[in-house]
Amino acid sequence: MKYMNDPRLLGTKLKEYPIEEMFRQPQQLPFTLQQYEPGEIILLEGVEMKSLLFLVEGKVKITSSIETGKSLLLRFIHPFSIIGDIELIRDVPVQSQVKAVDQCLFIGLQFDYIKKHEMDNPKFLHILLEHLSYKLQTCTTASRVNVLASVENKFASYLLSTIAPEPDTNFGIELKTSNIKEIADLLGTTYRHLNRVILSLSQKKMIERDKNSIRIVNWTVLEEMSNGIRYK
Repeated sequence: MKYMNDPRLLGTKLKEYPIEEMFRQPQQLPFTLQQYEPGEIILLEGVEMKSLLFLVEGKVKITSSIETGKSLLLRFIHPFSIIGDIELIRDVPVQSQVKAVDQCLFIGLQFDYIKKHEMDNPKFLHILLEHLSYKLQTCTTASRVNVLASVENKFASYLLSTIAPEPDTNFGIELKTSNIKEIADLLGTTYRHLNRVILSLSQKKMIERDKNSIRIVNWTVLEEMSNGIRYK
């Protein structure tokens, strides 16, 4: 992670997203600008969190640890998203692991400042409540999928959550196969079982797999298999 001293970029992002309007005196707020590289851990479960983070660029993966030491996928988040709302309100350590999928940019505001100046601000609390309720909805969905859905259903949901369609085509940006073991862990299955699922979907012409990547071929059938569930 690196802090960026770029007032122009900060000003642009503050205008692009409804951050300043949440606060009473936005021109005086001690905002920070933080950049994370692809694959970089943003937050680890159990650590103390000191700033509320507003995602303004990039995609982030949220996972939760289980007793076996593996992680389960909860959701992917995109701009505009807030990280740290639960930790701020409940005064608890970080509840989930947060990892950058691609290069990410955050605007941060320290908890100490918020607790001193904004915790009785109705507009700030209202927007925080909107994000918390959406987070609860997505986490409830993810929990139901992780417990009840088959690996085929979960993998279809994962593919449709992570592979964006290319403009004017029915194909999607490739998913690299180097992280199949990680994906299997996130979906609560084994590497071998997930490989069997991938082989089956390839034979059914729903996806194409080569040595290094997976591409969606039949979006319609995968949509049906996912039951409309997305990890986001």
